[in-house]
Parts: sequence; structure tokens; C-alpha cells
Amino acid sequence: MKKILSTLILIAIISPVFSQGNGQLTCYAKYAKVFEKRGAFEINDSIYDDVIITIRKGSLADCFYGKVKVKNGNVDYKNMHLKFEDGTYEKLNLRFKYEAKPVKIVNGISNVILTEDEELVNVLFVKKIKPKKKKYAKAAEPDFDL
Repeated sequence: MKKILSTLILIAIISPVFSQGNGQLTCYAKYAKVFEKRGAFEINDSIYDDVIITIRKGSLADCFYGKVKVKNGNVDYKNMHLKFEDGTYEKLNLRFKYEAKPVKIVNGISNVILTEDEELVNVLFVKKIKPKKKKYAKAAEPDFDL
């Protein structure tokens, strides 16, 4: 009896540690959900200093403010910069696996850029997210005295 009880207690303590993600979405997943739901306006060629650069590996994700150049409708991944808290920028120096491949932008999110360290990098154009769609006004339930 003691063995069964101690085994159940041990399982109850350990199971949350091994559960997948504990039901929490990463910053990338939260942004992607918004882009999927609302959509984004077209991204024109320019330099954008109001983007989010996500770097993911496995189930972990980090999101940073950054600056990128869009040229011919593609992200110029050789000109990506991360923003410091004081407002200055530093060039993002990652070794990318497929450097000749253009990085297209689909619905406000760049295609995945794979690094040699197997990290996944995306650029999110959050200022281009479309506003929430209007909702129809629902009628009140009838309340008649019959």
C-alpha cells in the first residue's frame, strides 16, 4: 500500500515536468495566431525598424525587437539587426544554412530562415497586422409575456 501511494505521489510530482509545453504558447506562437486570425497588409520594399525577430530552437522561443531591410519583396537576411534597450541596433550575426534562397514574406511573417545551429528565425511585421474585424450586433433574447 505504501509503495502504491508513494508511486502515485511521485507520478503526480513528475508528470508536469514532462508534459508538452505545459499549455503555454511561446511568443512566436502567440504572434502567429494573431497573424493567422487577422491577416496582414502587404509589405513593401523599405527598411522596417518596428519588426519582431524570433529565434526558436526546439520548444523554446525568444522574441526581440529589430530592424530589417525588405528588397524585391524578400527579407534581406544579411541586413537584420536586433534592438538594444537604449534604442541602438546591432547586426544579427548568424550563420545561415541556405544563403542563396530568398526569404519571402507571407501574410506578414517571413519564411523560416534556418541557421547552421538548427535555430529557426522569422521576421514578424507586427505593425502591418490588419485591425480586428467588426462583429455583428447580436439581438437580445425575446422577453415577451405570452
